Amino acid sequence: MTLIQRKAFNKLLSCFSNIASLQCRLLHIGQRASLTKTFSTQDVELFAKLTGDTNPLHLDPVYASTTVFKAPIVHGVLINGLVSAVLGTRMPGPGCIFLHQKIRFPAPLYVGEEVLAEAEVLKIKMSFAVIGVKCLVKGKVVMEGEMKVMMPENKQKKV
Repeated sequence: MTLIQRKAFNKLLSCFSNIASLQCRLLHIGQRASLTKTFSTQDVELFAKLTGDTNPLHLDPVYASTTVFKAPIVHGVLINGLVSAVLGTRMPGPGCIFLHQKIRFPAPLYVGEEVLAEAEVLKIKMSFAVIGVKCLVKGKVVMEGEMKVMMPENKQKKV
């Protein structure tokens, strides 16, 4: 058994030995989760209707063709909602609470493109986790940043 395998085995063994007292943290640094989605014209129109953000850059192909983007783009906050889905349903999962986020949008996401949303646990301190996030289209980053969340009770280490 290699050193890395031995360390992983010992960590797993430690988790099993602590289950009775709930001392095994279910969320760990380096843990990842992701999902994919293709936002349709109907998705963007519904988001615009729900929020009131009717910027023609998102809704009007003729207007969008006169911009640097040349076609309608998905609202940035709608892309951010996909990250929310990863964190709220996959990791940390139901019960996590967003406390802070820092994001940027280095490239546009066009309506009809498949986007991959990824999240990775970067830091854990007590009941809080810092999670790195990014959304990619064919390897191109369209959104990236960090989010601080409060983990659900069942994902925290109990002492």
